[in-house]
Amino acid sequence: MAISFAIMFGETKPSGKELLIGLVVPKLSSKTIKQAVGIVGCIIMPHNVFLHSALVQSRKIDTKKKSRVQEAVYYYNIESILALIVSFFINICVTTVFAKGFYGSDKADNIGLENAGQYLQEKYGTALFPVLYIWAIGLLASGQSSTITGTYAGQFVMGGFLNLRLKKWLRAVITRSFAIIPTMIVALFFDTEDPTMDVLNESLNVLQSIQIPFALIPLITLVSSEQLMGSFVVGPITKVISWIVTIFLMLINGYLILSFYTNEVRGAVVRSSLCVVLAVYLAFIIYLILRNTTLYSRLRSSVSKSS
Repeated sequence: MAISFAIMFGETKPSGKELLIGLVVPKLSSKTIKQAVGIVGCIIMPHNVFLHSALVQSRKIDTKKKSRVQEAVYYYNIESILALIVSFFINICVTTVFAKGFYGSDKADNIGLENAGQYLQEKYGTALFPVLYIWAIGLLASGQSSTITGTYAGQFVMGGFLNLRLKKWLRAVITRSFAIIPTMIVALFFDTEDPTMDVLNESLNVLQSIQIPFALIPLITLVSSEQLMGSFVVGPITKVISWIVTIFLMLINGYLILSFYTNEVRGAVVRSSLCVVLAVYLAFIIYLILRNTTLYSRLRSSVSKSS
């Protein structure tokens, strides 16, 4: 898929200068915020943050030797960075190909997962370059990858966070069922040609973006703890950049929710319910940030004394 879209990327001949400016200083209209947030959610995926952390435990390392741990961290960083670079490259190519080929045209409003391959075939396909089938294989591979990573993340959560010790086959059945059964229901009982499916897919990506802070904030807190990490605690520059990224994600999520609330939500009951959900979301994020801090300890002790 990377090779195919790299070829199409070359055929579109995009402006390198505009592409670089767009990467460094992206310009978005208010109408495209939802799509931008959805892209963030589908690329980062909160469960993958857990998965990348949990995969460190799959390495058989003598943790008593600092040099061995440093070596493992070094190679693990290389592995993760290479995977992210390939993913980043593919996403740039896909986005550029669609933007250059269809932006501003009458076809742009009609393109979805159901017919995107057909549009690509008409625009770039030849007898020797079956774009339609390459797109289909790419979607299948993407779906398999997402299902596998989601399943693995679920297994690590069950085995670690929830401390559930089940037989491997039973744990695999449970976690795979959570991933596959809803997908099978949608595939069998819903009309895939209906544009509502694209809206559903976009909404799921947006929900993933909203969940990212719940994965990033505990992770940043843990790796910033010298008591927990020892000499492997992250440096101040990494810590600051991580918090900036997390706060930025929270801001765009908040902006999207506010925009959705003002433009699309109707009715006092629905608006009140959304306000409650938003308040719980913000309260839990604040709790994650303040947890294990001096301020949190003082508040907790004062509440205990008053009760």
